[in-house]
Amino acid sequence: MAAAVSEEAASRAEEHKLQANAYIKEKKFALAVEYYNKAIDLNPGNHVYYGNRSLAQIRLENYGSAIIDADKCIELNPGYVKAYYRRADANLALNKLKLALLDFRRASKYAPKDPDLRRKLQQCEKAVRVLNFEKALATPKEEIIPEHTKIVLEDIVVEDTHTGCRMTQNEEGKDVVTLEFVLDMIEDFKKGKNLHKRYAYAIILGALEVIRELPNVVHVESPKGGKFTVCGDVHGQFYDFLNIFELNGMPSETNPYLFNGDFVDRGSWSAEIIFTLFALKCLYPSSLHLARGNHETKNMNKLYGFEGEIQAKYTNQMADVFREVFCWLPLGHIINDKAFVVHGGLFASDDVTIADLQSFDRNREPPDEGYMCEMLWSDPQEALGRAPSKRGVALQFGPDITKAFLERNNLELVIRSHEVRDEGYTVEHDGFLVTVFSAPNYCDHMGNKGAFITFSGDDFKMNFTQFSAVEHPDVKPMAYANNYLFGG
Repeated sequence: MAAAVSEEAASRAEEHKLQANAYIKEKKFALAVEYYNKAIDLNPGNHVYYGNRSLAQIRLENYGSAIIDADKCIELNPGYVKAYYRRADANLALNKLKLALLDFRRASKYAPKDPDLRRKLQQCEKAVRVLNFEKALATPKEEIIPEHTKIVLEDIVVEDTHTGCRMTQNEEGKDVVTLEFVLDMIEDFKKGKNLHKRYAYAIILGALEVIRELPNVVHVESPKGGKFTVCGDVHGQFYDFLNIFELNGMPSETNPYLFNGDFVDRGSWSAEIIFTLFALKCLYPSSLHLARGNHETKNMNKLYGFEGEIQAKYTNQMADVFREVFCWLPLGHIINDKAFVVHGGLFASDDVTIADLQSFDRNREPPDEGYMCEMLWSDPQEALGRAPSKRGVALQFGPDITKAFLERNNLELVIRSHEVRDEGYTVEHDGFLVTVFSAPNYCDHMGNKGAFITFSGDDFKMNFTQFSAVEHPDVKPMAYANNYLFGG
């Protein structure tokens, strides 16, 4: 039984809730959470505040926190249907389909005529049936023939009528990526053209040939007299991605880049970004560096659009080949033996060394715990120590954890991405940790700036460049996302 509160406290709490609701409508979700927090502090027994805050946490992708809020809302009022709905949405986002289905069924008992709820329930039921069917028919791992080994480029003919960009061939008759081809390909993408299937596979298989030879954590150097650029999430925002090159120059042997994961999903030009990055990796294997993010994974691609986009623009088989290649992407980089760059963050254990991170087989989908999961999913926090993740995956780590990791591994800085930042970047943990995010106006509604980092090759001085979103064709984010999670 919640303790009674004064009329004044209840009234002030309602004012904070109304302000938070207004921020939700304005898509200022972090501010909404802040004002729901104030409402809850004044009146902790009002279930609606937790239910509403759960929605704001979902919009911030803090799915673990959203589930906690929905749990509290249901504890206070078991008949509040929105709480089941929101807990289901959060579990869907974490690909916990069976848990989501339980809540959609519970919600439907309270609101059996809600059309949106009925649709999500039916689609979630279908997804669970498909999942169970796939498990029942699953081939033992040792018997699986990788899809990429079935591609025979010579059997894919480029028709004389093909009007798009064309690769040249070397003396052995092998398709070769050149800078001219990359630039022509980008121009074709701007016109809404797809690659010819032969060239698409040539790029994917060429990138695989390079990245599968790399260690889990790659050591790289910034060029003397030049600069080294680190970019964060670009998430399928192709025109903003190209703007980075407009501002900072195309990648080359004298202008190296590291893209720190989450190339795909969310935005609706993930194919164009990944083909550009993979082609540049083929062209400049030692100067264009790619790290795996939590969205270069099967479950995320199925939910957030990349799988659907490749199936729509190319083929189902190509989506499977991308899934296999993503499993070979390195998980981290060390620049100039000073900066550790990883998509997510640090670890549940106090004694992790770089040697430990080199010791496991990364060619797999990420597990639910352990080093690989933490490298892809962890987030920093202001408080000391560690805490459960607001996302519901991996953990949060404080400044003491960052400093101890750096000291243990004789490093000076952690750079990570993985989270939207209003200004495109933040410097945290007493200057020892930097977050960089390179998708401005994320999903066309967050209003944030993008940023990238450049390091001087002479003194390793760190500089930040901020940039705003540019215009793009009228295709909405999530155009290819799974509709039981995002509607449509």
